[in-house]
Amino acid sequence: MQAGEGQALANESRPVFVARKAAATLAGGQSSNAGRLDMALRFNGQVYLFEFKVVELAPKGRALQQSKDAGYADRYLDDRLPIHLIGLEFSREQRTLEGFEVETLQD
Repeated sequence: MQAGEGQALANESRPVFVARKAAATLAGGQSSNAGRLDMALRFNGQVYLFEFKVVELAPKGRALQQSKDAGYADRYLDDRLPIHLIGLEFSREQRTLEGFEVETLQD
């Protein structure tokens, strides 16, 4: 990991799972004042922020919208890397992926 990279992860006030291998940083359960991000991955000079939802518990389309509404990307903006917000929605009953949305934020 390069100097300064992962600063947002290092500043996390509560314990998170962090794994480093092949120049990647993975963290789960990062909290913000507006909610809790499910997973963040920093890899190959980019940031991927994942939000998972179960469609029987939340309407379709809520995973990506929650990431945007909660401002999960804000903590990574100073890194000046491409940020990909990824919303994944699963059906508990069907045990399938029901929705997948991606939005990329550029500098």
